[in-house]
Amino acid sequence: MSKISNKVCVVTGAGSGIGRELALELARRGARGVAISDVNDEGLAETARLVEAEAPNVAVHEQHLDVADRHAFIAYAETVAGEFGVVHQIYNNAGIASGKTVLDASFEVYDKVIGINLFGVIHGTKVFLPHLIASGDGHVTNISSLNGFMAQDELSAYCATKFGVRGFTETLRIEMLRDKLPVKVTVVHPGGVKTNIATAGLQHAEELGYEVSDHERRRVQAYNDKLLRMPPAEAARIIIDGVESNRARVLVGNDAKLIDLIVRSFPVSYTRVTLGLNKLVKMAK
Repeated sequence: MSKISNKVCVVTGAGSGIGRELALELARRGARGVAISDVNDEGLAETARLVEAEAPNVAVHEQHLDVADRHAFIAYAETVAGEFGVVHQIYNNAGIASGKTVLDASFEVYDKVIGINLFGVIHGTKVFLPHLIASGDGHVTNISSLNGFMAQDELSAYCATKFGVRGFTETLRIEMLRDKLPVKVTVVHPGGVKTNIATAGLQHAEELGYEVSDHERRRVQAYNDKLLRMPPAEAARIIIDGVESNRARVLVGNDAKLIDLIVRSFPVSYTRVTLGLNKLVKMAK
């Protein structure tokens, strides 16, 4: 029997991409209830429709949620726990990207990316952790990135948050083990998964009033065409397989595995690997 069976699971950033596929895969594996959230109301409604069509017996709670809003997240946790009576698992998946250099990025860019990518994970973990402990069989899964162990130019805000998610999650796992609390902890490092995160990063920049350059548009197009290749459904299966196996660390994709090996083997000189990624961008020009 799947370890997801009869569990109540929370997924943030469920309006598209990996988040949507996590919700669907959890439903397929017998979750009793799935609480999904996003700021994209249209995408979220579509995810709810797909889950209900895939697994009519699974209770679905959908709610608009900005994970950077601490007070909203606190209220959200109480609402979900009140509706289901128990919460077993949370998948902190919501995230955005930003393609500015350190020199060019404004503090507003850092505030936005850190608020969603890092504080969103901290908020979700903090507000649901008491409920997971109370369930007697909890699990926290936080989505970092390949950029949680590999830095890359023009991604300083994103890398800072994803390195942060890794450190925060590994600390949490140590504490749960030390205190013998009934919560397992997994950090996930996806490689190139075919989601809209790069495109959404441009949209967020425009919302902040930035003029997006042709170079930035070409860079995003190169990522979409050449690097973001794995179907989100495959990524979701790998992630949940890792959760069911209680793996502390899940690498998603051969690219993530290769880069992990390179970084561990050459912890200083690995930065030259990023030059290869830049060549892919230039090839798209």
